[in-house]
Amino acid sequence: MATAAIGGSHLVASTQAGSLFGWQLFWLIIVVNVLKYPFFRFGMEYTLATKQSLVEGYKQKGPGYFYSFIALNIVAAIVNTAGVLLLTASLLHYALPVTISVTLLCWIILAVCLLILLLGHFKALDNVSKIIMVLLTVTTVAALVVAINNGLMAPVDYVGPSPYELAMLGFMVALMGWMPAPIEISAISSLWLKEKQQQQVITKQQGLFDFNLGYWLTAALALVFFSLGVLVQYGHVQAVQLGGVAFAKQLIDMYALTMGEWARPLVSGIAFLCMFGTTLTVLDGYARTLNESHKLLPVKQSKHSLNMWLLLQALSGMAIILFFKSALGPMLTFAMTLAFVTTPVFAWLNFSLVRSEPSIVHSPLIRTLSWLGLVYLVGFALVFLVWKFT
Repeated sequence: MATAAIGGSHLVASTQAGSLFGWQLFWLIIVVNVLKYPFFRFGMEYTLATKQSLVEGYKQKGPGYFYSFIALNIVAAIVNTAGVLLLTASLLHYALPVTISVTLLCWIILAVCLLILLLGHFKALDNVSKIIMVLLTVTTVAALVVAINNGLMAPVDYVGPSPYELAMLGFMVALMGWMPAPIEISAISSLWLKEKQQQQVITKQQGLFDFNLGYWLTAALALVFFSLGVLVQYGHVQAVQLGGVAFAKQLIDMYALTMGEWARPLVSGIAFLCMFGTTLTVLDGYARTLNESHKLLPVKQSKHSLNMWLLLQALSGMAIILFFKSALGPMLTFAMTLAFVTTPVFAWLNFSLVRSEPSIVHSPLIRTLSWLGLVYLVGFALVFLVWKFT
């Protein structure tokens, strides 16, 4: 489920990085995924060891961390819901043989998602979404193989922009914010694991195996999307779009240009179904973290509070699409940037939670990666803040 939640992040961030700068940021995709790994892993380890969610851990750590998480989570839930919903509707708009407005498709998709979640049929659909994700992965890898065989499509004398100029710092920070996912995804995964623990016994080995498989497959898929962006879109006159119908068209065009026109309807359908699963996962995951936070507040809670949060989140995301549709690209950039700037705080918090749990022992490699990751995240965030406000 966690992998599905970050599918949209890779579609946008990885493809855009490759299409704009060629191979120059390939190393950054690898480094960010490696250095963020311990802090996502800590969320799973904490829940496996304590049977508590990360949200409960944040509450125990102190009100400042807890309320900061709630504020960040509300913003992320609304903006990310709007982002994945609009991208899903755009893919469907592109795939349908008849023209239906993207806004109407957003309403239809949102209604179907809410119906599935409110009726409790998400688990059955989750199994189907995993199969769809596998199909998209196989198709994308096949497209990459063909693209490698065709070679770089950019003109031989093309010289692309450099990402290492100071003006590009904002783009790099936004890219790292959603690579491989916003840090609050660790809390969502923690809640899903806690619920699963209540239904069956999950050993530490089983839990970490599932997490590692999903995490590194997702990281590998990011590199695949990045490489496709380089091989197919790098050097084109038209820059890759951040979201909406234009991005959906460019995404499907990547496959059609490499695999042939016959692949266009197939990939359109698979990509839509994949993003539909992502929309379901984002709605379910963020609503659960908001509801869990509500439970820990000293206020009365209704037995239907999860459904109330789900509806409020869905309608707020739709409001963003209705009133700020033309500015959704900048809003997604803002969400990605916010995700990176706040990552050091919650990375350290996840680290401190597992360090305070005596049953969790880490290898020297994980400890080294953790400290390197903290230095990198804090250092880069400080550089960005100084650049932004001076």
